[in-house]
Amino acid sequence: MWSLRSPTAIAPVVTRARGACRDLYTGTIQSALDTTGIETVPLTFEVQAGQSSTGPKSPLYIIHGLFGSKANNRTMAKTLAKDLGRDVFCLDLRNFGQSPHSKRLDYPSMAADVERFIETHHPDTKPILIGHSMGAKAVMSVALRRPELPKMIISVDNAPVDLGGSGGSFSKYVNQLRVALEKHKYTNIKDVDGELAKVEPNQTIRQFLLMNLNRGKKDDVITSKIPLDVVGKAITTGQIAAWPFDSNISRWTNGPALFVRGTESKYIPDDVIPDIGKYFPDFEVADIKAGHWVISEKPEEFRKVVVDWIERKEDD
Repeated sequence: MWSLRSPTAIAPVVTRARGACRDLYTGTIQSALDTTGIETVPLTFEVQAGQSSTGPKSPLYIIHGLFGSKANNRTMAKTLAKDLGRDVFCLDLRNFGQSPHSKRLDYPSMAADVERFIETHHPDTKPILIGHSMGAKAVMSVALRRPELPKMIISVDNAPVDLGGSGGSFSKYVNQLRVALEKHKYTNIKDVDGELAKVEPNQTIRQFLLMNLNRGKKDDVITSKIPLDVVGKAITTGQIAAWPFDSNISRWTNGPALFVRGTESKYIPDDVIPDIGKYFPDFEVADIKAGHWVISEKPEEFRKVVVDWIERKEDD
């Protein structure tokens, strides 16, 4: 069901630079590496306690993707805490879940929040960071900005490249939600679902998106838990698709990296594999037959890949 490939199996190729200079806040690559000038927010979290018979182990962080929250990864966190014998933390990134809202939403600011969380909760321990999609880029950003903080990183279905575009389906989701909540002021969640159905036929995806809403009591106007204006702007201006780093300046050599790829997803095509190696030379790629939502689509395969890789790397 899955395959693991090391960088030694990949022929060296020269590839184009992708979005190295995109930073719509300051227009410089250096700003992405700024570790002092970003106003951070305290991230909310849940922890699943794990027990080890061999003493304390590095904690594991799981970070969600766009429109997600810590609740999405609760079941997987419980499983990994048991299998790996360590505490597993699920974090809400800024503007999502229960974490504070901020007008700024890009990878340097998301990474800065995670860095603050590490320094606050595990100042003397290097955590293992797992991120899915947007969360994957946040995790990679932490490694490049503060290379001394993570022990290992796992990127789930995203790569260190600029995906381009203006958000596609994601911007449509925001538009439809704003129409439903701000224009129509619906009080019935079925009406909001109907508005989303105009742009998204998949009911599972719509149910996922509806988790970002406050339903309130009967006849109360439904509201959004997340700042749709901020999230929408980050999507349409390219901040979520962007990759504001340059491999000529930033490279993480402090630990290993695993890239878990959904083979039916478009987020890590073969031609970006060399780009991964430029930023993360000690990397491997694990393929799972799944779409973009790898963890929810194939939880057992994902669990096995992660547990086997972490245990093998910790034994090295």
